Amino acid sequence: MSDARRVTVTVNGESRTGEAEPRMLLSDFLRETLGLTGTHVGCEHGICGACTVQVNGEAARSCLMFAVQADGAEIATIEGLADGETLHPLQRLFSKHRALQCGFCTPGMLMTALDLVRHRPDMTEAEIRSGMAAVLCRCTGYEGIVHAVAEYASGVET
Repeated sequence: MSDARRVTVTVNGESRTGEAEPRMLLSDFLRETLGLTGTHVGCEHGICGACTVQVNGEAARSCLMFAVQADGAEIATIEGLADGETLHPLQRLFSKHRALQCGFCTPGMLMTALDLVRHRPDMTEAEIRSGMAAVLCRCTGYEGIVHAVAEYASGVET
């Protein structure tokens, strides 16, 4: 007997509904039920940040949230960042500054960076480094990431 619940979320501006067992993680719901595989799952303990999405306008680790907790929420994932073939400005800056290598952490990095800049567009480099440390990257050394976020923040209207 299944305890599945009906979960409706607005993902990247589109209402989506699916079934989720009470203990199904939001990351698994997005990937397996809704087919949005851009949200990556790394540690499954909320430490690495690869699964970061935005829930009701705030960065959240989707591996630490149950899908049923997100019922009725607005969720932004990496799939909603670009406008068709046109990359989001932050995505273009990540490319310009070579802020990605293997790409595994990149969705979480981008969603985290957007949240940081939205809350504090006038961050210092040290504050950017501190904020971006919420997502672990084994490849880049963070230099390109910091430069990309700083350049993006400098163009954001407050």
